[in-house]
Amino acid sequence: MNPKVLFELLADVEKEDPIDFSELPFAADDLRQLACLDVSELVSNLADESDEQREIVLATAMVRLLLENLVLNARISLLNRQD
Repeated sequence: MNPKVLFELLADVEKEDPIDFSELPFAADDLRQLACLDVSELVSNLADESDEQREIVLATAMVRLLLENLVLNARISLLNRQD
């Protein structure tokens, strides 16, 4: 899996659903590249696994990321209510 291809695909996805990087002390493209490299490495490490095992690992990673995103958004909502 090529991280550059992932980066381009991510750019296409973000056209419809952009991520808010405002007020972060990091460059948005640096964070995107890091994420693409991490995913590329994860997929490469699964090359010798069966299709079923790859699906399980990738689905588990996706669920964890979605859950983490939900928790972070809930925390932001709670903080915004306190203001």
